[in-house]
Amino acid sequence: MFYRQGITLPGHVNNKGRKPIFIGLLSQLVAQSAYILRGTFGLESVEEIEAAGIRPEFAREIMRYKLRFAGGTPRGLGETAEFAPTDSGTAQLPGGVTVIRKSLNVYAFKRGENEVSVDMNLAPGEAYESPVRLDSHRVERDYFSVVHSGEGNGWDKDRPCMSSIVVFQGKIYLIDTGPYVLDSLTALGISVNELEGIFHTHAHDDHFAGLTSLVRTDHRIKYFATPLVRSSVMKKLSAVMSLPEKSFESAFEFHDLAFGKWNDIGGLEVQPFLSLHPLETTVLYFRALGPDGYKTYAHLADIPPGTVLKDYLIDDPGATAVSPKLYESSQKSLHLAVDLKKIDVGGGLIHGRASDFAGDQSAKVVLSHISGDLTAADKEIGSNASFGLQDVLIESRIDYVRRSVERHLAAHFPEAGPEDLGMLLNCPLVSLNTGHVILRKGAEAPDVHLVACGVVEMIDSNMGAQHMLSTGTMIGEVNALSRVASVRTYRAKSAVTLLRIPAKLFLEFVKRNYDLGDMLKRLETEHFLQGTRLFGEMVSSSVHNDMSRSLSSESLKVGDALSTIDGASLVVARTGRASVLIEGSEVDSIGPGGVFGEESVFFGRPSLMTATVAEAGEFLSIPRETIKNVPIVEWKLLETYERRITRFGLSHGAPDGVA
Repeated sequence: MFYRQGITLPGHVNNKGRKPIFIGLLSQLVAQSAYILRGTFGLESVEEIEAAGIRPEFAREIMRYKLRFAGGTPRGLGETAEFAPTDSGTAQLPGGVTVIRKSLNVYAFKRGENEVSVDMNLAPGEAYESPVRLDSHRVERDYFSVVHSGEGNGWDKDRPCMSSIVVFQGKIYLIDTGPYVLDSLTALGISVNELEGIFHTHAHDDHFAGLTSLVRTDHRIKYFATPLVRSSVMKKLSAVMSLPEKSFESAFEFHDLAFGKWNDIGGLEVQPFLSLHPLETTVLYFRALGPDGYKTYAHLADIPPGTVLKDYLIDDPGATAVSPKLYESSQKSLHLAVDLKKIDVGGGLIHGRASDFAGDQSAKVVLSHISGDLTAADKEIGSNASFGLQDVLIESRIDYVRRSVERHLAAHFPEAGPEDLGMLLNCPLVSLNTGHVILRKGAEAPDVHLVACGVVEMIDSNMGAQHMLSTGTMIGEVNALSRVASVRTYRAKSAVTLLRIPAKLFLEFVKRNYDLGDMLKRLETEHFLQGTRLFGEMVSSSVHNDMSRSLSSESLKVGDALSTIDGASLVVARTGRASVLIEGSEVDSIGPGGVFGEESVFFGRPSLMTATVAEAGEFLSIPRETIKNVPIVEWKLLETYERRITRFGLSHGAPDGVA
């Protein structure tokens, strides 16, 4: 932003000598500074590059061309911005303006008698709105295909940033995670819980910024990258979230890719090559074997022009013996002929040019990473791709959606035999468009639905809940068994595919395999969990099932203390209310759906906080082991913990035992 607006460019009309001001707690400003440095330069030393498995001579060469791109030295945020820490409660800004930190994410700006307050907290159910409006699509679960999910350069107001989705044997893999990636997935009819894995090319924001939202799943997503790229990405993620790199092991399942060889990912093969970019970057080739042999897709994100590389690697006075070899190998890797090739042609110093690929022998070339339209000369070299376009490389003759439904049914009803599960699996799959109401509040449920593909929105005005539900979620099962009208509304947030089970058939299935009363009691607990902030969003019914089987319940009266079992459980209020205190000061009040004991989940110890029942009710205790496997729940608990500690710290300083 500084570069495009000219704020930091010498001689630019917008460079008036004043620097942008970053306002916040000092710890936040330090994190932001580290985040920007990592995002523009990546790994900061030869030693960090070597630690990612690069041999010393090659590591020194990588650092040499990185420094060349950086103008000789990496520039920290302190050189381009000023800081206004608010740890004391106030900070002085130019022009006689005082900024006052009133509470968590609430600031006031005061000059003389004039004052304006700014509340940056999001209301329950509120989210930042994507600036890009996307049409609804329905992605097919193919054998091997590529979905074009972004062609912009980060500044295009009409298109998401350059990215693709690889579908292999019905599984969904992301290539890069740009801003508002969840909005893009929803527009394509894909739930984040459907993601099998992420392939990452590099840590620039237009390929990285959505990574933090992908921890909001009910399982660990597989993360594929070379150790060089993974190290760069994780250091940037660690900086922006102010957490150790090890923290992300609970959110992602890391798989390292070896340079220059085909890495087998369960039948899908991927080969990464180094892209000589300002920070650690790879281009990726994917292939799969079909009836007609191998079909290959190449994803070339962020590739500098050949003329720039020649200047930096061959004509540069600082070139080493490695430089010419690196240039030749880089150019060779970019020009391999494939069935489908997507190319960064954003131009400038660090992005490719279409003219470099004139005469490319690939069957289809897609030009990407741009804002605006292709030029006439570009159109002679390659085509453009609209959002949601799906290029099928190997056709499927298998119904992967029904296979997925079978796995969800088996997870939700593990005691049922294959014959009875087959009875449910034989029910019809129905496809609904965005906005279709599946079950309306106040209506009976003639059918039970299982979400096979897409995202469903649940609205519960009584609890003030509005959650996005994922694949694997059951809808209407409590209503079908109890014959009670629904207290919630369920509607398609994206194009969805549902397994429609008639209520009479579902009732018979339950009677054959379970005690009806026990099943209804457990499903009512799962239904409650689905309506809570902590366990509602993107947590599938099979996970709710695990929780309902493992939790215990206790009725407490006013004045009773909430306690976690051996410091290894989370307490959830089903009814009633309680006050959460630190050293006797109230930092939170919880009602139905509220939680206590988040420290137990993270640290496996009794909480430093205490909680006292203010209104009698039922309180559930969920074992730590059940929650530790659900990333979205862990991260929401971390937010809860930090909010409570911060509220106390604003008035009292950090509590004893908290760094």
